Amino acid sequence: MEQQKLPNVTLILVFGIFSILTCCCYGIVGLILGIVAIFLANKAKKVYLENPENYSGFQNVKIGKILAIIGVILSAAYLLFVVWLVLTFGIETLQDQELLKERMQEMMGQ
Repeated sequence: MEQQKLPNVTLILVFGIFSILTCCCYGIVGLILGIVAIFLANKAKKVYLENPENYSGFQNVKIGKILAIIGVILSAAYLLFVVWLVLTFGIETLQDQELLKERMQEMMGQ
């Protein structure tokens, strides 16, 4: 019997890669792509474990899931950093570079 490709293998891999690449888009895009990739990878893993001899491409699912986990961690860290910046300096300060520079110097005690 010929092996079939697992469903969404390419999509899981692409979303995993893009979750890392887009983690600096305020963390939101990378977070969404990473969570979707993890969800699809878990679904594909269940399908594979039911009949492993019928499917190929499980290695790509594992790689995509690992990349998605890394992307979620990076995106969450960046999102928390952006939230901290907004809470610390305010949105108006972040939009004015001179004011931001002054506030950062005040914060560092110079």
